[in-house]
Amino acid sequence: MKFIHSSDLHLGKTFGRFPEDVRVRLRQARAEVLPRLASLARDHAVSHILLAGDTFDQTTPAPSVIRQAFNIMRAADHVTWVLMPGNHDHTNATELWRQAIQDAPPNVALQLKAEPYALNAQATLLPAPPTERHPGRDLTDWFDNAATGETLRIGLAHGSVTNFDTSEEGASSVIAPDRARRAGLDYLGLGDWHGQLQVGPETWYSGAPEADGFKHARTPSALLIEIAGKSAPAAVTSLPTGTINWQRATLDLAGGDDCETAHEAVLPSLSERAFTLFNLVVTGRSGPLGRVALEKAIAKVTPDFLWHRADLDALGIVHDTADLDVIDQQGALRAAAEALAEEATDENLSPETRETAQAALSHLFSFALEA
Repeated sequence: MKFIHSSDLHLGKTFGRFPEDVRVRLRQARAEVLPRLASLARDHAVSHILLAGDTFDQTTPAPSVIRQAFNIMRAADHVTWVLMPGNHDHTNATELWRQAIQDAPPNVALQLKAEPYALNAQATLLPAPPTERHPGRDLTDWFDNAATGETLRIGLAHGSVTNFDTSEEGASSVIAPDRARRAGLDYLGLGDWHGQLQVGPETWYSGAPEADGFKHARTPSALLIEIAGKSAPAAVTSLPTGTINWQRATLDLAGGDDCETAHEAVLPSLSERAFTLFNLVVTGRSGPLGRVALEKAIAKVTPDFLWHRADLDALGIVHDTADLDVIDQQGALRAAAEALAEEATDENLSPETRETAQAALSHLFSFALEA
């Protein structure tokens, strides 16, 4: 038996915290996951693609999202799509699954009930579709005693294992981490956790095929599963699928660092930036001139990226007289600069007040350098 295991496509996700042009790119990349999976299935001579929940991002996706997904699956008729609900699109989403039953082509097998399903003559699927957002019980319990004859036993579930308390937006169910051993499974494919992860010898989270946050460092991928027979362990191969790069970087500065050089060192290559969402967090300490130089360097590269955010709130400032001389050596402007410098480093003041003082001081330095 050879198949592809994927999950958490979250079709229809809105990505509301981003600008509209970025949201369009992210939604497009997510919609293109299905043709990419179909292409991988063709390349690797795979007969089935198993989707372990959260194919849709919500219980009421737009009808066009459902219809277009099934149209793509219909066109990829060289493979059977096995689609199980997750916690975002659980089985109690009656209108969603009513339309899905209506729109699904013959090469889509919807797994809406906890009962064995024959993938082919050699393998039986045991699905555990979530019945609601948080069922509060292990929906894979029935695997242990499920009759599958002499066929391979393949489980499909969505939720968090009991020793893995980091599910995405709350677990849809709690799954025993040794369920594969207890139930004699040849493979257990899981969804819910968006990063690829092996839980046990036969148990894997495929991870989401497109990233939707900065949490997971590994390249989004699907899993190619090959099982030679009952006595053979499953061979698992990661197949990259992601097209949008979500990258978080920390720039930790010391007082004497060249801020521009240090900033350049954490940036992705120029060729990657157009499809990268870059979240930069700056920590440590810098002189005010270094901070101004860093702000200008950030502003210069920001248009290179699909999306760029820089957080300088945790960057402390080291002041000396020579720095303030750039603004003025005496008079009212110098007095204002000294007052702002004192406020920016006064731990007795609120963080908001210190940030406001630092921002004002940075503006003073910018104006002085321009002059």
